[in-house]
Amino acid sequence: MDSGSAERGLSDSTPLLGEERDLNRAGTSTTEDQGNGNRSLNITPWRGVSIGVFVFVLVFFQASNISLLTTTQGLIATEFDAFDDISWFTSAYLIAMSSITPLGGRICRIFSPRTYITFSSLVFAIGVLVTSLSHNLAIFLLGRTITGVGSAGMLSVVIILILELASVERRGLFIGLANSGMTVGVSLGAVIAGALAPAAGWRSVFWIQCPIIIAAGLGVFLSLPQSIDSSDHTRKKTPLKSQLKRIDYGGACLLIATMVLFLYGLSSSKILPVPIILSLVLLGLFILIESRFATEPFIPVAVLKSRGTLFSCFATLGMMMARWSVLFYTPVYAIAVRSWSPASGGLILLPTNAGFGIGGLLAGWIHIRRAGSFYISCVATFVLFAATLFALGFLSTDSSPVTAYIIVTFLNGLFTGAALNYNLAHLLHLMPEDLHTIATPLLAVFRGFAGSFGSSIGGGIFTRSLRSALGEEFADRGLGTGPGGDGEDYSNLIRQLAGNPSLVHTLSGLEHEGAIAGYEDALRILFVSSSALGLAFTLVQASTGWKGPGAKKGVETDDEGLENTNED
Repeated sequence: MDSGSAERGLSDSTPLLGEERDLNRAGTSTTEDQGNGNRSLNITPWRGVSIGVFVFVLVFFQASNISLLTTTQGLIATEFDAFDDISWFTSAYLIAMSSITPLGGRICRIFSPRTYITFSSLVFAIGVLVTSLSHNLAIFLLGRTITGVGSAGMLSVVIILILELASVERRGLFIGLANSGMTVGVSLGAVIAGALAPAAGWRSVFWIQCPIIIAAGLGVFLSLPQSIDSSDHTRKKTPLKSQLKRIDYGGACLLIATMVLFLYGLSSSKILPVPIILSLVLLGLFILIESRFATEPFIPVAVLKSRGTLFSCFATLGMMMARWSVLFYTPVYAIAVRSWSPASGGLILLPTNAGFGIGGLLAGWIHIRRAGSFYISCVATFVLFAATLFALGFLSTDSSPVTAYIIVTFLNGLFTGAALNYNLAHLLHLMPEDLHTIATPLLAVFRGFAGSFGSSIGGGIFTRSLRSALGEEFADRGLGTGPGGDGEDYSNLIRQLAGNPSLVHTLSGLEHEGAIAGYEDALRILFVSSSALGLAFTLVQASTGWKGPGAKKGVETDDEGLENTNED
């Protein structure tokens, strides 16, 4: 079914994120207002700069909490003896963020973007404070979950603000700038945490964020014009209690439970079939309730009947799942294989995230300056992205040139940033204009899911591969790996190595040699698997099609904005 079919299949009562289509029109600026961008809300230059700075701070910390554990997880795992649960340090944060993000559109229409982003920043601050004060693994993961809930609100509002305040011509640029903020956060989060944790303790990495986040949240609240609150007349007409009742809490709970069980089954040291089977049962129940019983579905099935929307969302999900392998495990490579310090290991993210920001900015600034199809650009950047992952698989050794490794990670980020911008621009081309405020948050939801799936599934693949590789490498060197081995029981060392890459450079002799070889094998398996995943989802992206809903029969728009006439 094409995008035009999606438009016909959606009635005025079809909601997304709990919102009807006519409310989308009332709750956002009209087409003319969107064209005028910030002029319709009378944003002065100084107010615009203030909004940009405070939003950047929030985006920075939201993103830094994804990467900061790559350089501090060893210290935390050692204190809590949680080497088997390391993948959940990040997954708890990302699952909470991904699960709450879809509610952002509805909540913003109930409480306004200004109120929601301020409240979310306070929740985020509470989360990092709880994390810093945790005395066991359960409290630590609770703090990470609370932080993820706050992060979801901040991420939702940033997307909504771009749609509300930026003109159509500059929207691609501002999306690129938002991506750059995330890039800086992911890059410097690992570096700062890696430098701060050994000097002041890992808890300082979290509590130091608390006052900064509160200040930035209040800054955004004071900087945003009150007129953005009054743009949705529906909020004034509908009682608060009625609006809260219309949120699909059942769908949200089912989706969260589905994700947690599925990721738990795949991220464990051994694949657990029971949680995976239960997650599939809950997924079926979720689809049944959403399609048959929910008055305002969490994710409406009708919207997903659009081929362009469905495949664009899944293509983004697959590509970003593969991308997270770079963000999570290139610092691990630097620390374990290259014997860099945790602070230096975080620096390896700078090139790839610089490339991510540059790719998004260049695509938005130079190429995406019009509405239309970007089909060829999407497919090309997806293929190039997968190629860089394949190259990383064979460059992740202690003998490969560092310069070559850095160049490939930069290119990986460059193609990712460009691909995400092209993917969004092409999706907007495929969807009717009055459904843009529906399709865009949905795309962000799937992108958020990618972090959860990437950290859990990628972490499961890497951990299982690493433990197997370490056992084989130790056995090949006559060290023995446990009962039945020819020497010392190395099972506990393997368990610690799997959770603390810094431990590698404390070893010597055959143990050090075997540990490095084990990490090299596991990294190669991870990156090659990620490359295969990227190629598979390139086919999904290619299946989105290129004809928009307003295209004339026999006429379609190519990547250069030229009309091509096709004979039936």
